[in-house]
Amino acid sequence: MTWLAVWLLGVGVADLLRAVDSRLVRAAAVPIGAVTTIGVGLLAGLTGAADLVALTASIVPLVGWVALSERSLRRGGGHAEALLVLGGAAVALVAASGFASTANGPLAEWMAWADLPFAGDEPVDRLLLVAGLFVANLATGNVIVRLVLVSVGAMRPSGRTRPGRESEPSDRLKGGRLLGPMERIFILGLGLAGQVTAASIVIAAKGLIRFPELQSAKDDATIKGDGIDQVTEYFLVGSFVSWLVALGSLALTR
Repeated sequence: MTWLAVWLLGVGVADLLRAVDSRLVRAAAVPIGAVTTIGVGLLAGLTGAADLVALTASIVPLVGWVALSERSLRRGGGHAEALLVLGGAAVALVAASGFASTANGPLAEWMAWADLPFAGDEPVDRLLLVAGLFVANLATGNVIVRLVLVSVGAMRPSGRTRPGRESEPSDRLKGGRLLGPMERIFILGLGLAGQVTAASIVIAAKGLIRFPELQSAKDDATIKGDGIDQVTEYFLVGSFVSWLVALGSLALTR
Protein backbone atom coordinates (compact mmCIF):
# COMPACT_ATOMS: atom_id res chain seq x y z
CA MET A 1 0.00 0.00 0.00
CA THR A 2 2.85 2.34 -0.82
CA TRP A 3 0.71 4.61 -2.97
CA LEU A 4 -1.80 5.04 -0.15
CA ALA A 5 1.00 5.78 2.32
CA VAL A 6 2.50 8.50 0.15
CA TRP A 7 -0.91 10.00 -0.59
CA LEU A 8 -1.85 10.09 3.09
CA LEU A 9 1.35 11.99 3.81
CA GLY A 10 0.36 14.61 1.23
CA VAL A 11 -3.21 14.87 2.52
CA GLY A 12 -2.05 15.01 6.15
CA VAL A 13 0.48 17.78 5.44
CA ALA A 14 -2.16 19.78 3.54
CA ASP A 15 -4.64 19.46 6.42
CA LEU A 16 -1.97 20.39 8.98
CA LEU A 17 -1.29 23.60 7.05
CA ARG A 18 -5.02 24.32 6.81
CA ALA A 19 -5.18 24.35 10.60
CA VAL A 20 -2.58 27.14 10.84
CA ASP A 21 -4.00 30.58 11.65
CA SER A 22 -2.46 32.25 8.61
CA ARG A 23 -4.19 32.92 5.30
CA LEU A 24 -0.91 32.66 3.40
CA VAL A 25 -0.07 29.27 4.91
CA ARG A 26 -3.58 27.95 4.29
CA ALA A 27 -3.39 29.08 0.66
CA ALA A 28 -0.22 27.05 0.23
CA ALA A 29 -1.73 23.90 1.77
CA VAL A 30 -2.73 22.22 -1.50
CA PRO A 31 0.48 22.98 -3.43
CA ILE A 32 2.65 21.81 -0.53
CA GLY A 33 0.51 18.69 -0.09
CA ALA A 34 0.88 17.88 -3.78
CA VAL A 35 4.64 18.45 -3.69
CA THR A 36 4.87 16.23 -0.61
CA THR A 37 3.05 13.41 -2.38
CA ILE A 38 5.20 13.55 -5.50
CA GLY A 39 8.43 14.27 -3.61
CA VAL A 40 8.11 11.46 -1.09
CA GLY A 41 7.09 9.08 -3.87
CA LEU A 42 10.23 9.87 -5.85
CA LEU A 43 12.42 9.60 -2.75
CA ALA A 44 10.89 6.19 -2.08
CA GLY A 45 11.89 5.01 -5.53
CA LEU A 46 8.38 5.04 -7.01
CA THR A 47 9.58 5.99 -10.47
CA GLY A 48 7.87 3.38 -12.63
CA ALA A 49 5.28 4.37 -15.23
CA ALA A 50 2.39 3.10 -13.09
CA ASP A 51 3.80 4.89 -10.02
CA LEU A 52 4.08 8.23 -11.78
CA VAL A 53 0.57 7.94 -13.22
CA ALA A 54 -0.93 6.97 -9.84
CA LEU A 55 0.88 9.67 -7.86
CA THR A 56 -0.01 12.36 -10.39
CA ALA A 57 -3.64 11.24 -10.55
CA SER A 58 -3.86 11.18 -6.74
CA ILE A 59 -3.40 14.95 -6.70
CA VAL A 60 -6.95 15.33 -8.07
CA PRO A 61 -8.71 13.75 -5.04
CA LEU A 62 -6.31 15.61 -2.74
CA VAL A 63 -7.45 18.92 -4.23
CA GLY A 64 -11.05 17.73 -4.20
CA TRP A 65 -10.88 16.71 -0.53
CA VAL A 66 -9.44 20.04 0.56
CA ALA A 67 -11.88 22.11 -1.52
CA LEU A 68 -15.02 20.14 -0.67
CA SER A 69 -14.29 19.80 3.04
CA GLU A 70 -13.37 23.48 3.33
CA ARG A 71 -16.60 24.53 1.63
CA SER A 72 -18.66 22.13 3.75
CA LEU A 73 -17.17 23.34 7.04
CA ARG A 74 -17.73 26.99 6.08
CA ARG A 75 -21.15 26.85 4.45
CA GLY A 76 -22.64 23.50 5.40
CA GLY A 77 -23.81 20.75 3.06
CA GLY A 78 -21.69 18.53 0.87
CA HIS A 79 -20.30 16.51 3.77
CA ALA A 80 -20.94 13.19 2.09
CA GLU A 81 -19.22 14.30 -1.11
CA ALA A 82 -16.08 15.32 0.76
CA LEU A 83 -15.91 12.07 2.71
CA LEU A 84 -16.60 10.03 -0.43
CA VAL A 85 -13.69 11.70 -2.23
CA LEU A 86 -11.36 10.91 0.68
CA GLY A 87 -12.57 7.35 1.17
CA GLY A 88 -12.94 6.62 -2.53
CA ALA A 89 -9.39 7.72 -3.31
CA ALA A 90 -8.03 5.61 -0.43
CA VAL A 91 -9.94 2.53 -1.60
CA ALA A 92 -8.82 3.04 -5.21
CA LEU A 93 -5.17 3.36 -4.20
CA VAL A 94 -5.38 0.21 -2.07
CA ALA A 95 -7.18 -1.71 -4.83
CA ALA A 96 -4.47 -0.83 -7.36
CA SER A 97 -1.56 -1.21 -4.94
CA GLY A 98 -0.38 -4.37 -6.67
CA PHE A 99 0.93 -2.24 -9.54
CA ALA A 100 3.16 -0.18 -7.22
CA SER A 101 6.90 -0.59 -7.27
CA THR A 102 8.71 -1.78 -4.15
CA ALA A 103 9.64 1.19 -2.00
CA ASN A 104 13.36 1.74 -2.06
CA GLY A 105 15.43 4.55 -3.50
CA PRO A 106 17.18 7.36 -1.59
CA LEU A 107 14.75 7.09 1.31
CA ALA A 108 15.65 3.47 1.99
CA GLU A 109 19.35 4.27 1.69
CA TRP A 110 19.04 7.13 4.18
CA MET A 111 17.09 4.98 6.66
CA ALA A 112 19.77 2.28 6.49
CA TRP A 113 22.50 4.88 6.98
CA ALA A 114 20.71 6.61 9.86
CA ASP A 115 20.06 3.27 11.62
CA LEU A 116 16.81 4.56 13.11
CA PRO A 117 15.88 2.68 16.30
CA PHE A 118 12.23 2.25 15.36
CA ALA A 119 12.93 1.06 11.81
CA GLY A 120 14.57 -2.28 12.54
CA ASP A 121 13.93 -4.78 9.77
CA GLU A 122 10.62 -3.21 8.75
CA PRO A 123 10.19 -2.66 4.99
CA VAL A 124 10.16 0.93 3.78
CA ASP A 125 6.59 0.71 2.50
CA ARG A 126 5.27 -0.25 5.95
CA LEU A 127 7.20 2.56 7.63
CA LEU A 128 5.81 4.97 5.05
CA LEU A 129 2.28 3.73 5.74
CA VAL A 130 2.69 4.18 9.50
CA ALA A 131 4.13 7.68 8.95
CA GLY A 132 1.26 8.58 6.61
CA LEU A 133 -1.34 7.35 9.08
CA PHE A 134 0.23 9.24 11.97
CA VAL A 135 0.30 12.49 9.98
CA ALA A 136 -3.26 11.97 8.76
CA ASN A 137 -4.50 11.33 12.30
CA LEU A 138 -3.06 14.63 13.46
CA ALA A 139 -5.16 16.91 11.26
CA THR A 140 -7.19 14.97 8.70
CA GLY A 141 -8.87 13.10 11.54
CA ASN A 142 -10.03 16.42 12.99
CA VAL A 143 -11.50 17.48 9.64
CA ILE A 144 -13.40 14.18 9.39
CA VAL A 145 -14.78 14.60 12.91
CA ARG A 146 -15.88 18.18 12.21
CA LEU A 147 -17.57 17.16 8.96
CA VAL A 148 -19.63 14.54 10.77
CA LEU A 149 -20.48 16.94 13.62
CA VAL A 150 -21.65 19.61 11.16
CA SER A 151 -23.63 17.05 9.14
CA VAL A 152 -25.63 15.91 12.20
CA GLY A 153 -26.14 19.46 13.49
CA ALA A 154 -23.96 19.08 16.59
CA MET A 155 -21.71 21.85 15.32
CA ARG A 156 -22.48 24.81 13.08
CA PRO A 157 -20.47 25.71 9.96
CA SER A 158 -17.85 28.36 10.68
CA GLY A 159 -19.43 30.78 8.20
CA ARG A 160 -22.89 30.64 9.75
CA THR A 161 -24.41 31.82 13.01
CA ARG A 162 -27.53 30.60 14.67
CA PRO A 163 -30.01 33.33 15.63
CA GLY A 164 -30.67 33.58 19.33
CA ARG A 165 -27.72 31.41 20.33
CA GLU A 166 -24.55 32.89 21.69
CA SER A 167 -22.60 29.67 21.95
CA GLU A 168 -22.69 25.98 21.19
CA PRO A 169 -21.05 22.82 22.60
CA SER A 170 -17.92 23.26 20.48
CA ASP A 171 -17.38 26.65 22.14
CA ARG A 172 -17.30 24.96 25.53
CA LEU A 173 -15.38 21.76 24.74
CA LYS A 174 -12.55 23.40 22.78
CA GLY A 175 -9.97 21.03 24.20
CA GLY A 176 -11.27 18.31 21.89
CA ARG A 177 -9.41 19.90 18.98
CA LEU A 178 -6.17 19.02 20.74
CA LEU A 179 -7.29 15.95 22.65
CA GLY A 180 -8.64 14.33 19.48
CA PRO A 181 -5.28 14.08 17.68
CA MET A 182 -3.53 13.12 20.91
CA GLU A 183 -5.90 10.25 21.67
CA ARG A 184 -5.84 8.99 18.07
CA ILE A 185 -2.04 8.94 18.02
CA PHE A 186 -2.01 7.29 21.45
CA ILE A 187 -4.46 4.58 20.34
CA LEU A 188 -2.54 4.00 17.10
CA GLY A 189 0.76 3.82 18.97
CA LEU A 190 -0.58 1.36 21.55
CA GLY A 191 -2.06 -0.77 18.79
CA LEU A 192 1.23 -0.89 16.89
CA ALA A 193 2.96 -1.90 20.12
CA GLY A 194 0.52 -4.80 20.47
CA GLN A 195 -1.30 -3.22 23.41
CA VAL A 196 -4.78 -2.94 21.93
CA THR A 197 -6.37 -3.65 25.30
CA ALA A 198 -4.56 -0.69 26.80
CA ALA A 199 -6.15 1.53 24.14
CA SER A 200 -9.56 0.76 25.65
CA ILE A 201 -8.34 2.31 28.89
CA VAL A 202 -7.74 5.58 27.04
CA ILE A 203 -11.31 5.52 25.75
CA ALA A 204 -12.75 4.79 29.20
CA ALA A 205 -10.56 7.41 30.87
CA LYS A 206 -11.71 10.12 28.49
CA GLY A 207 -15.33 9.51 29.41
CA LEU A 208 -14.60 9.61 33.14
CA ILE A 209 -12.54 12.78 32.89
CA ARG A 210 -15.11 14.56 30.73
CA PHE A 211 -18.12 13.52 32.83
CA PRO A 212 -17.91 16.35 35.42
CA GLU A 213 -17.61 18.92 32.64
CA LEU A 214 -20.56 17.45 30.78
CA GLN A 215 -22.63 17.38 33.96
CA SER A 216 -21.85 21.02 34.71
CA ALA A 217 -23.20 22.01 31.29
CA LYS A 218 -26.70 21.06 32.41
CA ASP A 219 -27.25 24.30 34.34
CA ASP A 220 -24.44 26.37 32.83
CA ALA A 221 -25.79 29.76 31.76
CA THR A 222 -22.84 30.32 29.42
CA ILE A 223 -24.29 27.77 26.98
CA LYS A 224 -27.65 29.34 26.26
CA GLY A 225 -29.99 26.98 24.50
CA ASP A 226 -27.60 24.06 24.90
CA GLY A 227 -28.29 21.69 27.76
CA ILE A 228 -26.63 18.49 28.78
CA ASP A 229 -28.26 16.61 25.88
CA GLN A 230 -26.68 18.76 23.18
CA VAL A 231 -23.26 18.85 24.83
CA THR A 232 -23.31 15.09 25.41
CA GLU A 233 -24.30 14.47 21.79
CA TYR A 234 -21.43 16.64 20.60
CA PHE A 235 -19.01 14.78 22.86
CA LEU A 236 -20.22 11.28 21.98
CA VAL A 237 -20.44 11.78 18.22
CA GLY A 238 -17.06 13.49 18.05
CA SER A 239 -15.40 10.89 20.27
CA PHE A 240 -16.77 7.86 18.45
CA VAL A 241 -15.84 9.22 15.02
CA SER A 242 -12.36 10.03 16.32
CA TRP A 243 -11.96 6.53 17.74
CA LEU A 244 -13.17 4.97 14.49
CA VAL A 245 -10.57 6.94 12.56
CA ALA A 246 -7.85 5.69 14.90
CA LEU A 247 -9.04 2.08 14.81
CA GLY A 248 -9.44 2.20 11.02
CA SER A 249 -5.86 3.45 10.75
CA LEU A 250 -4.70 0.64 13.01
CA ALA A 251 -6.53 -1.90 10.83
CA LEU A 252 -4.66 -0.64 7.75
CA THR A 253 -1.33 -1.32 9.45
CA ARG A 254 -2.33 -4.96 9.92
